Amino acid sequence: MEPAVLGSKLASGLVGQLVKRLFVADGPGAGLVDKPVRLKALVSFRGEKRTLDEKDVRKLAEHLVRQAVDSPGEPPFRKAEQTAVAEALTRRLLALGDLEMDDVQAVSLGHRELSRRLHQADHLSGLGLSTDASHFLDSATEWACLHILEFFTRRSTFVARTMVEQTRAQTELIARVDELLSRTPRPGATDRAFERRYLPYVADRHNHITIYGIDLRDSPDRWPLEVAYLSLEATTEERGLLPEEPGGAVTVQLPAEEALLTHDRVLLRGDAGSGKTTLVQWLAVTAARDGGGIPYVLPLRTLIRAGALPPPEEFLKAVGCPLGPPEGWTERVLTAGRGLVLVDGLDEIPTADRHRTRDWLRSLIQAYPGNRWLLTSRPTAVRPDWLTGEGFGELTLAPMRRPDVATFVHRWHTAARAPEFEAPLLDSLRTKRDLARLATNPLMCGLICALHRERRGYLPTGRKELYDAALTMLLTRRDRERGVEEELGEEAQLELLQRLAYALVLSGRTEMDTETAEGIVERCLPSIAVSRPAEDVLRSLLLRSGLLRQPANGALDFVHRTFQDYLGARYAVEEGHLDVLAGHADDTQWEDVIRMAVAHARPRERALLLRRLLDRGTARLTLLALACLEHAAAVDPGVRAEVERRAGALIPPRSAQEAKALAEAGPLVLELLPGPEGLTDEEALGVTITASTLGSEEPTGALGVLRRFRSHPDLAVRRQLVGTWGRFDTEEYATEVLDHLDRANLFLTCESWDQREAQAGMAPWRGLALRGPHRAEEIAASAPVPEAVILISLRDNPLPIDLGALSSFRSLSGLWLETCPAAYGLDRLAGLSLVDLTCAGIADSTGLGSLRSLLRLSLDQELPGESLTDVLPVGAALEFLFLGQLSTLHTGLRGLEHWASLTELSLGPLACPPSARDWRSVAALPLLTDLHINRKLVNDFPDSIEDMPELPGIELLQVTSLHGAEDLSLLASRLPGLRRVTLQTYPGIDFPADRYADLFPNATLDVVRR
Repeated sequence: MEPAVLGSKLASGLVGQLVKRLFVADGPGAGLVDKPVRLKALVSFRGEKRTLDEKDVRKLAEHLVRQAVDSPGEPPFRKAEQTAVAEALTRRLLALGDLEMDDVQAVSLGHRELSRRLHQADHLSGLGLSTDASHFLDSATEWACLHILEFFTRRSTFVARTMVEQTRAQTELIARVDELLSRTPRPGATDRAFERRYLPYVADRHNHITIYGIDLRDSPDRWPLEVAYLSLEATTEERGLLPEEPGGAVTVQLPAEEALLTHDRVLLRGDAGSGKTTLVQWLAVTAARDGGGIPYVLPLRTLIRAGALPPPEEFLKAVGCPLGPPEGWTERVLTAGRGLVLVDGLDEIPTADRHRTRDWLRSLIQAYPGNRWLLTSRPTAVRPDWLTGEGFGELTLAPMRRPDVATFVHRWHTAARAPEFEAPLLDSLRTKRDLARLATNPLMCGLICALHRERRGYLPTGRKELYDAALTMLLTRRDRERGVEEELGEEAQLELLQRLAYALVLSGRTEMDTETAEGIVERCLPSIAVSRPAEDVLRSLLLRSGLLRQPANGALDFVHRTFQDYLGARYAVEEGHLDVLAGHADDTQWEDVIRMAVAHARPRERALLLRRLLDRGTARLTLLALACLEHAAAVDPGVRAEVERRAGALIPPRSAQEAKALAEAGPLVLELLPGPEGLTDEEALGVTITASTLGSEEPTGALGVLRRFRSHPDLAVRRQLVGTWGRFDTEEYATEVLDHLDRANLFLTCESWDQREAQAGMAPWRGLALRGPHRAEEIAASAPVPEAVILISLRDNPLPIDLGALSSFRSLSGLWLETCPAAYGLDRLAGLSLVDLTCAGIADSTGLGSLRSLLRLSLDQELPGESLTDVLPVGAALEFLFLGQLSTLHTGLRGLEHWASLTELSLGPLACPPSARDWRSVAALPLLTDLHINRKLVNDFPDSIEDMPELPGIELLQVTSLHGAEDLSLLASRLPGLRRVTLQTYPGIDFPADRYADLFPNATLDVVRR
């Protein structure tokens, strides 16, 4: 059996969990202190502090072998050899502790050679086994080695240590190759010689980043990329390809640096300051060092400034690379498919130039297929399918999660040599929601860290105050702390900067040429009483302000778009350009400019701008006006009331339809959602639906809203919180929301392997709902306290399910099986005290008759036999029975009178109408008081109602799926004892209750709308 075939018989998650438990948890860093770290120092069943002994390893091996033998298809070897094979596999796994190599060396060997070393280390392995068993043992060892090497590559120490080893090896290799080439020149030697200069140049140029706000006294202003880089997550929607995700679109999460491993062409979206450019640098540096292609870093703001976008031969010249490549080198690289083309900042160029950029990319891709392409952009710069036709997959850079923020804060304070401020800041980030909401990207995290340290632990609260404090620090305090003489005062610098910012805002750009900037500065100089040349003043701003930078010769931009918008808004208000602001309100890229303009404006100006937003009459601009109030200390009471009145019609949403419509306004909505205090149950449900809908687009903000409702008592709200789990990080959502919910009448729904595993870390759930392919033994193994589970729902599970494996849930009283065609073994549940059973779409209903403890039974599938007594448990004192469409096809209702304990009978849209004999069986039930029927029985089978005798004992009638035109008079005449009637409408249908009121004069009549 080949390893790939064996892998199809064994769940990868099973082997992965086995491997994970074989090794001790790793620590941070490159692992160089104890170099080399031998495998025997990594395994968890060796050493003084072992967590896994030989007995545990044997148990894991036995479980793996048993899975292979019990899986569908022909067994890989005789079952009699199962114990011997498990013992041999155990010895081979234990042999890991004797290998004199580290994990880097193991990965270099490859899984087959590592498997061979394990075989050699175990001299007794395979003795006495048959050929089939020996072959299986070798294949199982190779499969385990594949997972072991995968485990090694994911260890945090592995990447750092590998980089060290690769750097040393690369230096030695380059020296040897240089010597070889000098002796035996070959064709292409010129290209290779250039690449030996170009790749180190790229790695060195991009191997550092400036974390905004870190450049304070006694702190470094740049960090090495390997130390500063924070791996963030990217998400994408893809078709289900994995066995556990059959069909439909699924949300895939992966480390952002692996974006080009899943697709050769990627459009990466990310909010301002989310780390897009840093990711581009990381990809360029790692490719240059590891031989992952020839990287080209192409900032669009720099390329577009020259007019025409460059052809390949001008890539290096366009970005100011001083190295001159051999003629035709770039074309040869791209023709060979070796290029890694990293195009940064689509959102930083005007809309017209974006279309030109798409045409440029399309022509390059058509001319040079086989290369890898990455384009970065803000989320709203272009529509979702903007590059789909060019074969680009889309990824969205996720905001930093709380663990990411904690990691960043720790690294920042370590680099800044200010550990005493780390813990207080983390406490503030956990307890102050407004502050935590700002700390969603590296830019703002760095800014908050810097302000916290500069102010000795004090933090501003509002967004405007945070920016004001940051500007004061950057424009004046930093130089004073360093003892540098101020060339321009704070106000003078602000005047110049805001004019530059406003010019960029109006142009829709984020970069301008130096000549234009000098002209703006020159026109401003008389107003700030500065007589120096504009060129000198601009150079001073670039050197000292900390807000401007020079990305390329002859160009400048702001260190981040956030400050451009803030300063541009400040100037627009000072100049009275409120009409300009209102005129751009429909452009989502002006949202922050308008919000900051309201913060800067005087009360009269605020009122005018807010009225202009309301006059447009759209939901998004109404909500934008409401968001602006947060930044306005004083607003005309009438305007504030009008904003709140109009927004009150939208927030909170009072139905699912309103909630989904509200979510269309975008992530802006999240910070405006109220509650749970002061909301009705319907409004609370609407808020959670809106936040859930935005979970994929803005998971951090959405999670912040949903977290507030985790103690809400309403069942519908709690069900919504459980049902939206799949939109968020599995572990984080489980910890922050699910584990805090009141479990009463609530299921925990697991649709994927990681969700099933996450429940093991939560407090026990009484109800579990599992959708999709989950094996019964895996379900049992993942429940932390099986005895606590009283109800299990299995749905849409195509796998063979031996229901006997659920017998470990000793307190199980309810089991619902829906569309589980391969489920079998109902008789093996006879030892449980099951009182509630649903079977809908299971092929094997044999054994149903042995479940004598049942009180409630729902069946929606064909039943064998000629009477219900041939199938149903005759020894059960049933109180409720539901029979679905095909359930009476062969049996009718014959034998129903046997269950004299029945008080409720529910008949679905039956394919076969009850006969007179069937109705006599119903009439023979002495305790029957509740009858539920589907409209099909009344509408399609009136003769069956004619055959119905009077049933005076029926007190409650429910008729479902009504359209409102059905004639219920004959049915009413057969049920003279009715006290209550419930009529449920077909979805989307509505009719008044009085339409049928005269038919049931002695009963309370309710119409339930669906």
